[in-house]
Amino acid sequence: MPYPLDKKLVIAVASSALFDLSESDKVFREEGEEKYRQHQRQHIDKTLQKGIAFPFIRRFLNLNKSFPELQPVEVVLLSKNDPDTGLRIFRSIDSHGLSISRAAFTSGSSPYSFIPAFNVSLFLSANPNDVLNAIEAGYPAGTVMHSDIDDDEDDNELRVAFDFDGVLADDESESVFRQGNLDSFHEHEVKNSETPHNPGLLSDLFMKLSSMQKLEIDKEKDNPNYERIIRTAIITARAAPAHERVVTTLRDWGVNADHTFFLGGVEKRGILDTLKPHMFFDDQRNHLKSSAGNIPMVHIPFGIANE
Repeated sequence: MPYPLDKKLVIAVASSALFDLSESDKVFREEGEEKYRQHQRQHIDKTLQKGIAFPFIRRFLNLNKSFPELQPVEVVLLSKNDPDTGLRIFRSIDSHGLSISRAAFTSGSSPYSFIPAFNVSLFLSANPNDVLNAIEAGYPAGTVMHSDIDDDEDDNELRVAFDFDGVLADDESESVFRQGNLDSFHEHEVKNSETPHNPGLLSDLFMKLSSMQKLEIDKEKDNPNYERIIRTAIITARAAPAHERVVTTLRDWGVNADHTFFLGGVEKRGILDTLKPHMFFDDQRNHLKSSAGNIPMVHIPFGIANE
């Protein structure tokens, strides 16, 4: 009987996002592929250290512990290694106690073409070219940016924050702003305040996270001692009156966020430093900053903001 990935929220992660591969990558760049293979074989039992996406992935997988019968989420490894050199990655996964058992090894080629085969709602990689290839094919993907790793194992929440335009929604309004000015943008948004936006690359991820939250809310009703895992936030540079169309869009999708910030030009880093999300998605690199440098950021290189 086929494994029902179509009924799960699936995230694909490259080994470059899950683990710190800086040492291995240095061997590959300086000494070539064969030395890289030898390095991985020689260090096969040396557990790789946590990468940028590790705290996010660990907490995400904890949803299956809360719903053992449903097992509602899945993480798939998409790796440019071959299975032989990929053995160290799977041994590291096992050593860290991550319940990841499915993988695609593509032996050097970009793995993005297998995203639909695994019903993936998000592909995370540290390789910007692989992410660009995925997005050009219309698949949801993001590049993890360098940051310090801060994984408090006593903190079980999974806090996920999103920009709105170019991430959850398409870049229609962003295009209006860049072709005109703030006044023309507000005029356009007021005129279309009752018209929902078309979904962006990460809308499916957001809506499925919302479905997971509904499961948690139902469980909390049955068990008041249950502590919810997922908390979502939208952090947008919009302000009134452009905020109404965001509300219209979310209402049309049947979802909401735990926190919504309409900043109107105020820097996002203050909100990020307070909220401390385990992942923040934005289509503009200049927004991907925090004062402490320990917020995992993901660049979504989509639309007019990246032309």
